Amino acid sequence: MTRHLPHGCLAIFLLRAGLASVLLGIAPLAIADAVTDWDANATAAASAAAIGQRELAIVDLAMFDAANSIERRYHPYLTQLQAPTPVSAEAAVASASATALIGLHPEAAETFKKALADYLRGLNASENQVANGRLLGTQIAERLLAARASDGSSVNDSYRPRTRPGQYVPTATMVGMSFATMRPFVLASPSQFRPGPPPALTSPEWAADYNEVKALGSRTSTKRTAEQTETAKFWLMTGPAAYHPLARELVAARQLDLVDSARVMALFATSLADAYVAVFDAKYRYEFWRPMTAIRNGDTDGNPDTEMDPTWQPLDATPMHPEYPCAHCILSAAARRMLEVLSGPQPLPQFWLTSPTASGVTHRWSTLEEFTAEVANARIWAGFHYRNSARVGAAMGEDVARYIVEHALQPQ
Repeated sequence: MTRHLPHGCLAIFLLRAGLASVLLGIAPLAIADAVTDWDANATAAASAAAIGQRELAIVDLAMFDAANSIERRYHPYLTQLQAPTPVSAEAAVASASATALIGLHPEAAETFKKALADYLRGLNASENQVANGRLLGTQIAERLLAARASDGSSVNDSYRPRTRPGQYVPTATMVGMSFATMRPFVLASPSQFRPGPPPALTSPEWAADYNEVKALGSRTSTKRTAEQTETAKFWLMTGPAAYHPLARELVAARQLDLVDSARVMALFATSLADAYVAVFDAKYRYEFWRPMTAIRNGDTDGNPDTEMDPTWQPLDATPMHPEYPCAHCILSAAARRMLEVLSGPQPLPQFWLTSPTASGVTHRWSTLEEFTAEVANARIWAGFHYRNSARVGAAMGEDVARYIVEHALQPQ
């Protein structure tokens, strides 16, 4: 892994640095197509973390169903319409993405409309081909938006902290509560791959995990190296920006045609969205305490090998949802498995990422094993997770991705 390199060509990665300027000046990949262009747009526009990944799944599935309606090589996700002729597949894909984004972000509708108009003007296609493609993409996206409108992603937060009447508890809004019961995109249910409970607090495994994160995840740790601190900060990023560039890199390396590009991005986005559903189901089922809570209350867990530190703090602010299992670990493992499957028998390219939470740093991986190991370590070094939680999350991610690639968007 190479570090301290300048940022690469994906200026789209500068999330929230000005949505209009990002959308209206798409930064091309080495080999770009309409799918990767508009996946990059959707990544730049995405909401935070899990909600953003739901948005990317909707956008990428709409692009897939639009492209696949023209060539009909795979089973559709939701809809396979009769494509008008003549038709531009690129126009259909761009229109599907823009329509989905307008439905997801109505506050930015004019920005997306202008981005689409500019994009369509640049296509090497006749006016009739563009118009037919635009109509097809719009119809596909509208159907997908309607199908996901009542999936449970927007239910009100109903989390009730465990407390005694009259006793103060922190009052920050919880994250991901709706995803614990949201209808998955492909999984049979949120609990399909729910793991068993975390280790018993009296176990040697709990003591080992407790003491590891206590030593290496502390804000004032003297045992965590500078390199480990940088890595922990690098993986403070969340949402589609943390993973979608990897799938776009695979598309570029393989020089895939439009339909296969759309399938790769749709399967990838869907596996990560359903990984969020699976992990939040488990998190809110077990409600396991974060290291900051556990270490400040180490005298209450019944384990003689967990010494309390009443002032312990993690490297950065702890995410506002229960600890077990590790969300970044399920996502990185799902991404790894999906990339390995979709790459086929060819050797994988070298993958790289930049991060908005580690300015001026690029990380590169020669193998995806290095990638997932780094993510797991980063969450421990940040003081957010325990080692067992990372292992369990990774196993869940493998299961989710394997199930989705076996059950969705199969060849006709």
